[in-house]
Amino acid sequence: QVQLVESGGGLVQPGGSLTLSCVASGMFYGIDAMGWYRQAPGKERELVAGETSGGSTNYGDSVKGRFTISMDNAKNTVYLQMNSLKPEDTAVYYCKGRIRSPGNYYGTDYWGKGTLVTVSS
Repeated sequence: QVQLVESGGGLVQPGGSLTLSCVASGMFYGIDAMGWYRQAPGKERELVAGETSGGSTNYGDSVKGRFTISMDNAKNTVYLQMNSLKPEDTAVYYCKGRIRSPGNYYGTDYWGKGTLVTVSS
């Protein structure tokens, strides 16, 4: 069983910074990619940032230049450094991993339960 657990959410003032972490645990062969999504109240879940195990990254247009994703393959962890936060960044942030595990050699997507980020003064 593979689990993804996010941490680091909380309340931050506009213009502030926050770093989210997501750790993958359980029995698996490898991680092909990890990413962050977010969902604000009344809105659809959207891509924030993603990174492959090879180091390729992509970002949602609204966070380019402000957020940075990074993976620590040795720790099975992905981070999201968020700078210059805006009230519109308020959302539940979810971690997703494309992970190869017994019975899923080609990989399947796993999701964390989410962590709330609130940007408000």
